[in-house]
Amino acid sequence: MTSDEAWLVVDKDLWTDNQLNQLHAWAQTHINYGFALSNPSFEFWLLLHFEDGIGIRSSQDCIDRLKRHLPSYNKEIDTRKISRERINEAVCRAKKRDNPPCVDWPRAPGGTTVYRLIEKLL
Repeated sequence: MTSDEAWLVVDKDLWTDNQLNQLHAWAQTHINYGFALSNPSFEFWLLLHFEDGIGIRSSQDCIDRLKRHLPSYNKEIDTRKISRERINEAVCRAKKRDNPPCVDWPRAPGGTTVYRLIEKLL
């Protein structure tokens, strides 16, 4: 038995619901497949490393708020700014927001299931 897994990690961005449903369906075809999504953008997952992300409605909201914590953010991250403690905090914040846990993917802005992959990696 192998412990290998394959994950799709995307943000809501411009994906249609139908496209995301197809990605989720793919992840359901094998026990070692996973699907993680951040809505509205991957930056929401990054923002959770620093704060709760309350009131986020758009990708621009995410970037603006993230730049409060990482002023020079431009799709690149100084890995020294993301400690194990911050990762653990992001996982906790994401789990708190994903309650009850979504069964497919976060439909509303301000949600992410990336923490599910991160928990497996940790």
